[in-house]
Amino acid sequence: MLFFVLPLIDNAARSVATASGLSAVAYARFFSDGYYWSVLAQTIALSAVATLLCLLVGYPVAFFLVRHSGPWAGLLMFCLVAPLLTSIVMRTFGWRALLGRQGVVNMVLLDLGMVERPLSMASGIGTVLVALVHVLAPFMVLSIAGALQGIDRRLEESARILGAGRIATLARVTFPLSLDGVATGCILVFMIANGSFVTLLLLGGGSIQTIPLLIYQHMNSTRDFGLISAMSNILLVTAIGCLVLQFKFIKRRELAK
Repeated sequence: MLFFVLPLIDNAARSVATASGLSAVAYARFFSDGYYWSVLAQTIALSAVATLLCLLVGYPVAFFLVRHSGPWAGLLMFCLVAPLLTSIVMRTFGWRALLGRQGVVNMVLLDLGMVERPLSMASGIGTVLVALVHVLAPFMVLSIAGALQGIDRRLEESARILGAGRIATLARVTFPLSLDGVATGCILVFMIANGSFVTLLLLGGGSIQTIPLLIYQHMNSTRDFGLISAMSNILLVTAIGCLVLQFKFIKRRELAK
């Protein structure tokens, strides 16, 4: 109550408090301005793309970890969660060091003769997505791996006996049975990406604008706490909406079972 609920209540009160009383003018200002709508859409789109990339990267890793890692499972799990032990600021600066004009990647490309001069790769939407996937993929892998471990292997064996190949078994048996883990991982990754700030600030290069960055800019310039609180509440409602979708999805699957 003290460290979570009360700050949220205070933030909600700030968003409607004005000198003349309570008013939703901050929300009206946000939703009546096309620029804020575009920033909100860009925030959701970036989070969705990062979530999709994490799913494409994370599902094969989780499948290999559960089905084929054998005695190496512990080591692979450590390698998976090891990046989470490092500060996100350090990981972000690490990408700048790798992709900078004097970074390792450019030096290798120059030595191989693949480029004539260093490429500008240290900032931009592509670099942001790479860094986000690096940070968020472990959450996706762990969510999916937990679901895969709960699948009865005899169901897959039955599908193989009945003539299904490996790909058909994966597509028609394993993947549908792991959808709860996929949904959990997607929602978790989406919510974290939705509120991501450091990665976009250090690697965005001004090429992308999101609600967290907009809140930061208003804090440094306008100090309009009503609008700032309104934007943070809108971001919170977006995250809560994702949770509601997850609960509905899980409940529908439980009813189907």
